[in-house]
Amino acid sequence: MKLLRVDSSINGANSISRKLTQDIVDQWVAAVPGTQVETLDLAVDTPAHFSQDAMGFRLPPSDTELTEAQRRENALSEALVSQFLATDVIVVGAPLYNFSVPSQLKAWIDRLAQAGRTFKYTESGVVGLATGKTVIAALSRGGIYSNSEAGRAMEHQETYLKTIFGFFGITDIRIVRAEGTDMGGDSRAKALETADRCIKTIATTSFDAQTDEAAA
Repeated sequence: MKLLRVDSSINGANSISRKLTQDIVDQWVAAVPGTQVETLDLAVDTPAHFSQDAMGFRLPPSDTELTEAQRRENALSEALVSQFLATDVIVVGAPLYNFSVPSQLKAWIDRLAQAGRTFKYTESGVVGLATGKTVIAALSRGGIYSNSEAGRAMEHQETYLKTIFGFFGITDIRIVRAEGTDMGGDSRAKALETADRCIKTIATTSFDAQTDEAAA
């Protein structure tokens, strides 16, 4: 089994989302020995933002018809989508920046969204091609957005990740949420405690399902 840990926070050791992804991975590895873990730190290895050159993979397959810039961008997109497709479990750390995900996380997702690789269009609509995977999204938020209609309308982090991974055909999307982390010490402690309970609940369910599947 392969697990890909994807971090996107710029806050290094002070990052809440990185703490959550680490806790999730630790519990997974303890429960499913032999899991191969690969880490992608998007704050360090940030893909170039999507550009016209990055659309090279949509051109005819002959490499000679691509420019040098298109070949370079195509190679990056191919490496990232191949890594994603070869993975069984994806743990994504996503802090809330200005009501959405970090731009480096969006840049990574833009490289994955390739027609014919992660989705396809048909006469009956879009069909996701990255089926059979588990995504665990570790979300951190300085404020609290989940307990009011106004807050939920302002949040484009959890909703976006559920939408895009669902678009790719992934139906097992699990959410770990730590919010209110910048609203004082008590609020931060409560957020981490809630997230820890959620990790244990969600992870246990995921571990049991994966273990049963492996034993089948």
